[in-house]
Amino acid sequence: MASTTNSIVLGCQSGEDMTGKASSPSSSDVERVVCGATVDKKAALERRILRRIDLRMLPLLGLLYSLALIDRTNLGVARIAGMGEDLELSVGTRYSLVSCVYFIPYILLELPSNVLLRTFGTRNLLSFCVIVWGAVQLAMAFVPNWKYLVLCRVLLGAFEAGFFPALVFIITTWYQRHEVQKRLAAFYLISILTGGFSAIMAYGFSQLAGRAGLNGWSWIFVIEGALTIVFGCVAWVFLPEFPDNNSFLTREETKFILERIEEDRGDALPDAVTLRKVLQHLSDWRIWVYGIMFMCASIPAYAIGFFVTVILSGMGWNLELALLLSAPPYIFAALSVFVFAWLSDHYRLRALFLAAQTLLTFIGFTITGFAQQPGWRYFGLFLGNAGSAGCIPGILAYSSNNVVSHSKRAVTTAIIISFGGLGGIVATTIFRQQDFPRYIPGIIITISCQVLLLVLLGILSLNFWYHNKAKRTGARSGHIDLLYTL
Repeated sequence: MASTTNSIVLGCQSGEDMTGKASSPSSSDVERVVCGATVDKKAALERRILRRIDLRMLPLLGLLYSLALIDRTNLGVARIAGMGEDLELSVGTRYSLVSCVYFIPYILLELPSNVLLRTFGTRNLLSFCVIVWGAVQLAMAFVPNWKYLVLCRVLLGAFEAGFFPALVFIITTWYQRHEVQKRLAAFYLISILTGGFSAIMAYGFSQLAGRAGLNGWSWIFVIEGALTIVFGCVAWVFLPEFPDNNSFLTREETKFILERIEEDRGDALPDAVTLRKVLQHLSDWRIWVYGIMFMCASIPAYAIGFFVTVILSGMGWNLELALLLSAPPYIFAALSVFVFAWLSDHYRLRALFLAAQTLLTFIGFTITGFAQQPGWRYFGLFLGNAGSAGCIPGILAYSSNNVVSHSKRAVTTAIIISFGGLGGIVATTIFRQQDFPRYIPGIIITISCQVLLLVLLGILSLNFWYHNKAKRTGARSGHIDLLYTL
């Protein structure tokens, strides 16, 4: 299948197959509906194929990204489960260094990985990355001191680098523009829900302390690393390729999907990636604005991921209760993310709902930082987590809706998520040990970044509005007659 779908030609006539040759009648309406179906049959076929794509991609990709988030953020629980004392992570800025060093290779390798994704193949490259970073995660259980932990974190960042941008790149090539955010949200909320209970699970693993001569924090890395390796093997079997060379749809179904994409934005088939094209795409100032916006949204998301149990402990709750209380904000965030994504796709608006979720983050972190009562501060975590988590798929959908060509999509996605890595560095350095338990400087910087996000969103939206107005009056024209999504 994978070797034949590349030759698919978009468009067909009644009585001909996709190569233009005469075809014999088929007994299946579904197989022939592409070339002359009624509207009802075509709509039914569309729903069936999209459902099949959703089920094949979103649960697996969401689960794999959940493992990536867990593996990069489980340091917080491991620290309070004994790793902090054993490796002396509370000395100076060691914990912040161990946390943020992960993001250096993560940022540097995202663009090369995304550009080379088609060359190596989705299954080959991504499953290799999952298995190897799982092995690194497992090795972290046996580090003798904090310096070796730093080395493991660097390797973890290197092998996770291309994973998230590749997933977003793949998803956005399968759907029309106003179907994307629900899918990104569905994929992302799986990771949110899993991440919400990861602290509780990690604490449960730490109760194996003493078994096989390992400390409790070591068991966290052993079990979670082994799970990642197992799912990496599963990924090699089931990971989807791009639409034009997938192996799980029939030829007719693949053709139907490619035609939908071509009608929507004109980039169903890939274009060649060259150095000249990459440099040309990088000269588009909008890519960098998207990136800064994504960084602003990532800072509160990473701050909560890395420090939620520490923040809750600082509110006066004991360790067990702090771990239990870390889950409900993620459940609320998952619900909020999907509701906003559905509204955004339904009304075909991105900026308005992004602004609403950014304000939610602003309000939430303001309450958590400056309210006096622990209950109110905890309520602020609900709002802040929901808003920041929703902005992640929102910005990715906003950018993907306004990009044409596979090469630019690959570059844009990689650059945006690289800025998310910068957000991770900022989050791990502004929430400093000396500011425990309220972390006021970190809270203020996080709030300020939400203001910056709103300003950039306004500038970008005005620019899109101006170009749309000019296109409608015929003053300007793009590669295709494609209006920007506002």
